[in-house]
Amino acid sequence: MTPYRLVFGEMCHLPVGVEHQAYWAVEEMNMNTEARVAERRMQLQELEELRLDTYDSAMWFKEKTKMWHDKNLCKKELKVGQRVLLFQSRLKLMPGKLRSRWIGPYTIIAIRTNGAIELQESDPDSPSFMVNGHRVKPYREGMKAFMVDDIPLLMPNSRQ
Repeated sequence: MTPYRLVFGEMCHLPVGVEHQAYWAVEEMNMNTEARVAERRMQLQELEELRLDTYDSAMWFKEKTKMWHDKNLCKKELKVGQRVLLFQSRLKLMPGKLRSRWIGPYTIIAIRTNGAIELQESDPDSPSFMVNGHRVKPYREGMKAFMVDDIPLLMPNSRQ
């Protein structure tokens, strides 16, 4: 065997030792490239598994949350002749920040199958109107509303 070998199809005057080191450097680079490609494939596979696990966890959480909300819903039992309060949703700017948006009481005249409710004010001569059944809640007769007086923080005769 000669100390010179055929490299890339041509006669090269590299000593065999240098050629051998170059060969293993190229092989190591190729192996590193293949290892990086394989490692990247493994990372993508792990990311795909993690995405699927996350999707399953999110679906499980969504189902559990829906079950909890459905369990805690209280069904409104509304009847004709019952008195209810109406949620005033259109009025966003209210004179008092803590003032209730529930107005009424109104009397139920009719309940439709699609969930609409026909209401009338306490006065029997007032016209009736239709509202969504989700915008009403039962009125409790025994409850009294109290007006709270404003209490000034500073006394007029106090010194500062």
